[in-house]
Amino acid sequence: MSRLGIIAGSGPEAGVDLWTKILDHTRRLVGPRFRGDLDAPEVTIVSDPLLGLSMELEQNHHLVWPVLARAAKRLAPQVDYYAIACNTLNFYQPRLEALRLDARLVSFVDVLVARLKARGVGRVALLGARPVTELGPWSTYRRLAGEIELEPLDPDLVADLHALIYAVKSEGGGAQGLTRRFGEILDRLESETVILACTELPLIPAPATAKILIDPTDLMARELVRLSRAAEVIA
Repeated sequence: MSRLGIIAGSGPEAGVDLWTKILDHTRRLVGPRFRGDLDAPEVTIVSDPLLGLSMELEQNHHLVWPVLARAAKRLAPQVDYYAIACNTLNFYQPRLEALRLDARLVSFVDVLVARLKARGVGRVALLGARPVTELGPWSTYRRLAGEIELEPLDPDLVADLHALIYAVKSEGGGAQGLTRRFGEILDRLESETVILACTELPLIPAPATAKILIDPTDLMARELVRLSRAAEVIA
């Protein structure tokens, strides 16, 4: 099996969530042949708290990039494929690829675009931290606008969403009142399909909703498992 890597820290629980979902998808792929420990993928995690500065990326770019580059350089010699457990930090995909590290970065956006095209989704709402949802120069999801129709978000909704993400980071996804706040944000959206473009949002117990929630962390876990076991699947 190929070795997998996770860069975490923005936030650390998002890294744990990705790792847990990697294990879940490994069990599903292997099926009855899964023997537990011996069939789990080899995963290395580098978690740096300073990456949490990405929540305000425009102001902190000069601090965030050196930390991310250092984490990637530390991780790359130990793995074949790696992902960043943070939608915002995937903004740095071109810079990381320019480092020409031995390991291959798997991008949240690449995986998501492939899934949306496969499903024929025509319009979505994109929920994430302010640098992502504003679709400005610091958003890795700007390219998504060229692939699919994105619902415009009210500035007040963006502010409420950003505050909710901070609450998850400080209180944990299961904290009292967060599911209700999340549900109220979903109720303000028109789109049937909603992308949870922040790795903190899937940590909140899902509210009752008729909307289709797409979790890029889960899509990423599935893709990493596919890559890790590609030789075995082909064989």
